Amino acid sequence: MDVKGRHDHMQMADQHIRHGSAPAAGAHNLHAGHSVAMFGDKFWLSLALTIPVVFWSTDIQHWLGYTVPTFPGSKFIPPILGTIVFVYGGLVFIRGAWAELANHQPGMMTLISLGIIAALGTSVAGTFGLFDIDVWWELTSLITIMLLGHWLEMRAISQARGAINTLAALLPSTAERVKGADTETVPLSELRVGDIVLVRPGARVPADGIVLEGTADVDESMISGESKPVGKGAGAKVIAGTVTSRGSLRVRVAAVGDQTALSGIMRLVAAAQASDSRAQALADRAAAILFLRGSRGWRDHVHLLVDLRRQRARLDSNGDSPDHCLPACPRTGDSARNRNFDIARCSKRASC
Repeated sequence: MDVKGRHDHMQMADQHIRHGSAPAAGAHNLHAGHSVAMFGDKFWLSLALTIPVVFWSTDIQHWLGYTVPTFPGSKFIPPILGTIVFVYGGLVFIRGAWAELANHQPGMMTLISLGIIAALGTSVAGTFGLFDIDVWWELTSLITIMLLGHWLEMRAISQARGAINTLAALLPSTAERVKGADTETVPLSELRVGDIVLVRPGARVPADGIVLEGTADVDESMISGESKPVGKGAGAKVIAGTVTSRGSLRVRVAAVGDQTALSGIMRLVAAAQASDSRAQALADRAAAILFLRGSRGWRDHVHLLVDLRRQRARLDSNGDSPDHCLPACPRTGDSARNRNFDIARCSKRASC
C-alpha cells in the first residue's frame, strides 16, 4: 500500500472516530496530550514508591500489629517518598484540573486533585506537628490507584482506535476500473455506483458489489469471522475489504464510501467508543457535584481542627473551664478535657 493509500485510510478512520465521539469530545477532552505509556510509567514508579510509604506508616503498623525497623531518618521515609509520588504522579491530575476549571467544567480531574491536595496539606501539617495525623500512605495510595485507573482507560481508548484503523486498512488504496476492453487504475475516491471493477487473485475487493463474471474463493474472515473461503460466482454479493483467491472477478459496484458494509462496522465501533465518552461526561458531572460538596467538607474539616486546637490551648491555660464549653467528639462524646482526646481522629469521625 502506498503512502497516499495509508493517508486515505487514516483519514477515513479519523472521520469515523469524530463522527461517533464528537458530542462528548466537544464538551470535554479528558485525556488530551496523554498516552498509554505515560500513565503506565507513572503507575509503576508510583507503586514502587507507595509500598515503603505504606510499610512505614504508623496507622498500618498499628492495624496490622507489626513494628518497622528504625534508623536515623527513617521517620522521613513517608514524607520524602510521598512528596515524590505527589510531584511525579499527581501533577498530571492537577494540570487536568486546571484545564477543567479554566473551561468552567470541573470534572473527574478536579475531584481527584481536591483529594490529593487535601491529603498533601494534611500530611505536611502532621509531619510538622500541627495535627496528630499521618495520611502519607493514603496520599500515595490514592495517586497510585488513580494512575492505574487512567492507565487502563487509556489502553481501552487506544485499542478502540486501533480497531478502527485496522478496519480502515482492509480497503485497498486503488481499484482497477474496467473501461471497455481496457482497465485503468484509479483511487477508491473516484469509484462510483455502477462502475465495473476487476478484482485479480490475491487482491482485495475495493467496494461492495455484485459479481458479473468469473469465479473465485473469497476470504471473508475479517468481516464475518468465517475462516473458510466462500466461493463466489455470477450474481453473488461481495464485500469491500475481502480477499479473492483462485480466480478473478468482474464486479459491478453497488456501494462506495460510507455506504459499504465495512464503513458500517467502523461506525458501530466508533459509536461504541462514543458511548464510553458519554458515560465519562456523566461521570464528570457527578464529579463536579462531589467536588463542590467535598470542598465544603474539607473547609469544615479544617475549621474543626483549628477550633479544637484553640479550645485545647484554652483548656491548658484555664484548667477550670466548664465541660459544656469544651469541644466534644460527636462520635464518641469524649471531652477535650480528657488528655487522651485525639483531635485528628475525632475530626475524621466527625466529618464522616
